[in-house]
This record gives sequence, C-alpha cells and structure tokens, in this order.
Amino acid sequence: MSLGEFELIERYFSRPVSRAALGVGDDCALLAPRPGMQLAVSSDLLVEGRHFLSTVAPDRLGHKALAVNLSDLAACGAEPLAFTLSLSLPRADPEWLEGFAAGLFALADAHGCELVGGDTTRGPLVLNLTVFGEVPAGQALLRSGARAGDDLYVSGTLGDARLALEVFRGTLTVPSGDFERVRTAMERPTPRVALGQALRGIATGAVDLSDGLVGDLGHVLRRSGVGATLWADALPRSAALRALPLRWQHLCTLAGGDDYELLFSAPAAQRAAVQDAAARCGVGVTRIGQIDAEPGLRCVDAEGQALDLQVRAFDHFHSS
Repeated sequence: MSLGEFELIERYFSRPVSRAALGVGDDCALLAPRPGMQLAVSSDLLVEGRHFLSTVAPDRLGHKALAVNLSDLAACGAEPLAFTLSLSLPRADPEWLEGFAAGLFALADAHGCELVGGDTTRGPLVLNLTVFGEVPAGQALLRSGARAGDDLYVSGTLGDARLALEVFRGTLTVPSGDFERVRTAMERPTPRVALGQALRGIATGAVDLSDGLVGDLGHVLRRSGVGATLWADALPRSAALRALPLRWQHLCTLAGGDDYELLFSAPAAQRAAVQDAAARCGVGVTRIGQIDAEPGLRCVDAEGQALDLQVRAFDHFHSS
C-alpha cells in the first residue's frame, strides 16, 4: 500500500511539542521565546548530488540535515528551540523514511529541538530545514565582531570531510579504518552547540565552517573590516590527513568544506577563558592565527614564511 502525503507526515514526522506553543498540524507553528531572549533563525537547503551522495544511509542524512542547521545556531551562540522540515522525495519509501526520521530525531532530542512544521512533495530528493533558537538579547556571536589583535581559534579538526569526498571520487586512497572515520566526519558532523553558548561574552566573532576555512574566514574579515594571519601548519588535522602529501593537507584543511566546526576570534586576555569553555564542553580548540588591522588574509608556515596557496572556498555557482 502506497503512502499519501498526510499519512507520511502523520506516521514519520508528527510528534508532540513542549517548548513550542504549537507544532505540526496547523497552518503555522507558534514559538514563544523567553523574556529577554532574541530569536535566532537559519535555513539550509540540501540537494542530492550537490550536498550529499546518493549512497549515504538515510539515518546519517537525517542527522546531517539537522546538524548543519544547528551548527549555524552554534556559531551565533544560540540555544536550539525548534525547526521546520520541507522534504521533496522521489517516492515515499517507508524503510528510507524510518531511517531518516530516526537519525533526524535522535539529534533533535539530544538538543531539545522540536519539529514544528514543514511540507512534503514529490520530486528530486531535496531537504530544506529552518531552525529556530534563542540567545540573550545583545549577546549573540556575530561575524562582525573580530578586532585587530584578537587570537583566531578553530574547534575540533579540519579536512576529514573533504578527504572522504576525495576517496569517494577515487582521487585518494586511505586505509579502511581511516576511511570509516573520515566518512563519519562527512556524513555525521557534530554541531558545536554547547561550545557556541559557552563562548558568549568571551569570543568577539564567530562563524561555522561549511564552505572551507579560507572562504568562511573571509566572511568574518569582510564583515569586521579587518585582516588575518593564518598559521597553516598549526591547523588541527587527523592522523589520516597528516599521512598525505602537504598539498593535500592544505587543500583539505583550508578549502575542504563540510567541517561544521566553529571558527572564532577572542582577545589574547581571554586565552584561559577560551580553554576553560572548551574543556567544559569536551571540545578541543586550537589557536591558528591572529586578527590584523591590515586587510587581507596571509597564510604562513611554521617559520613565518608566506605560503602561496591557490585555494578558494566552495561556491555553488563556480564549483563542479
């Protein structure tokens, strides 16, 4: 028996809500942020073949679809509240839907983020999520807050998602155990939600790394009206990535994309506070450079020598 649209929604995506005032079932959801809080909103579109491979397991796709949105809330220092899901499907496959919903709701429950609405239709596999969070008024982390003299940090490690993609493409090979680890980094990223909240009042500016370090740092530099010096050899990377030639390490860490780590700036006087916040959240952070008054981005090696690296950020209308 085939599933209809409304049966599909009722079976896989209708759940009671407790934080939202009204969830799935009406023309609009109703959200009521707590007094003194601002609403943080972000939306992401994921298209099969562009943002994810057709071979990805449905539970992993459900996880990633929400994770990339939660990562935006993390970069703002916001606490997740609710989300909507619009889903285009070639067909209503119960087994696929079961797995997708399981992965989606496992991450949603871990962050207290409720599904409150959306839409479904028949078509190519496309996912669109809009996530809502709340942050104390005036305390949101912004791309425009970096100041000359600030330290530059990144959470976690960089480049594994790009490494996995290159293995799928047949460009690189890695041992099977390493491949499973880097594939997990690509398909099940960890949004740094707790760290983003812990950095409120400490970090001066922040962005999540979705399109590559060079490109996403460029957004911060332009919005803040500053430049930066990046220590390429200090970028945190996995053992699997370190085993590759240096040019591949640079490509994956600087322009890889899909890392969903936090890149943030903070005054030098806050170094101990940054490390304490990271330790409380169980996340490693690495100082990878500094913010400069001089515009532009300069990449240097461990000896301070400038590197001429021809890398660029992912762009949907320029990338193949």
